[in-house]
Amino acid sequence: MIYFVSDLHLGLPNYKQALPREKKIVHWLDTIKHNASDIYFLGDIFEFWYEWKFVIPKHFSRFFGKLAELSDAGVKLHFFTGNHDIWAFGYFEEEFNMKIYRKPLEITIADKRFYLAHGDGLGPRDKFYKLLKKIFTNKILQWFFTNLIHPNLAYRLALLISHKRDACNKKPKFKGNDEWLFKYAKTVLEKKNIDFFIFGHRHIPVSQKIDKSLVVILGDWIKNFTYAQFDGEKLELLKYDK
Repeated sequence: MIYFVSDLHLGLPNYKQALPREKKIVHWLDTIKHNASDIYFLGDIFEFWYEWKFVIPKHFSRFFGKLAELSDAGVKLHFFTGNHDIWAFGYFEEEFNMKIYRKPLEITIADKRFYLAHGDGLGPRDKFYKLLKKIFTNKILQWFFTNLIHPNLAYRLALLISHKRDACNKKPKFKGNDEWLFKYAKTVLEKKNIDFFIFGHRHIPVSQKIDKSLVVILGDWIKNFTYAQFDGEKLELLKYDK
């Protein structure tokens, strides 16, 4: 069985309030560990993540412990960087043998063609965010952020900016045929045959057909607690309510 999940936003709005969600996520991972071959985390796993050479953000020990257990048991872990956790520089690969993806991925699983992405910045919209992403991924600016600002100040500043721009503070609404990830999927289908599209980012759980393809938006683990599973033939969007 292959699982897909996104937008956990661990650490939102603070450690104390996010802890029950982290425990629920760990419990869900514990229930799937015996039949999972792969788990795809499609971005925004953390409210903010940045790696310094000798420092990583505090907390998340339960989640990290479960990732280590899954990896040691042979489960393949995959991590797509989202707009909140762009700055992964090697920790996940070293500690959990995770594969890191910074761009959309096309992959064949059991003769089915998948298109996987966090969903941020796809298509022609959100030009301001695309500009921000260029700034955030600039190597020179990253060097200054890493070496000239103390991690305590850097982390506090980043969380402040993150909370102000955070989609979690809003109530996203499904826009039907005007949903921009659906429009993006249609442009991909003009050139390629894709059986399943899976996106995160929008915080709305949706599973809907476009022609012969199925588009799934994974929702989140703030209010919806939804995920997708693929058994080799069927892709389902499910809710974890334990």
